[in-house]
Amino acid sequence: METSVLERITINPDLCNGKPTIRGMRITVETILQYLSAGDTIDEIITAYPFLEKEDIQAAIAFALKNLTTSKNDIQLAS
Repeated sequence: METSVLERITINPDLCNGKPTIRGMRITVETILQYLSAGDTIDEIITAYPFLEKEDIQAAIAFALKNLTTSKNDIQLAS
């Protein structure tokens, strides 16, 4: 299931400066995560961007998690 969800995320150097986007549209994973971190719900995001689907939001979260877990060794914790 994770693979099919992550297939919704595309990276194109000619689109949004190469940032990961949702299905090749001009909405970045970063934008979705910013909305979520500000407290917006999935339904509120979909209302603001009616061309998005619930699975797109889930894909953005899954993409962020996958990148976080693969680069966790690069993060230095303050002691």
